[in-house]
Amino acid sequence: MPVVSYGCKTWSVTLREDGRLTVSENRILRRLFVSKRDEVTGKWRRLHNEELSDLYSSENIVWVLESKGIKWAEFLACMGDM
Repeated sequence: MPVVSYGCKTWSVTLREDGRLTVSENRILRRLFVSKRDEVTGKWRRLHNEELSDLYSSENIVWVLESKGIKWAEFLACMGDM
């Protein structure tokens, strides 16, 4: 998270970049968490996005970037009043 969010206060995320960040976050989480065995067929399967978000209790990376950008904008607005 710190690597991706470095400098995020100064750049805006487009819809395309939003999708790419979500895909890369899910790809990393799939490598971290073990695959799941299907109860009906008994075969191993990849975890779905909802299951990944349940296992990883942190916020979505896009929400984190947006909130940091909003905090930065609030800080700049306060500095302008001085």
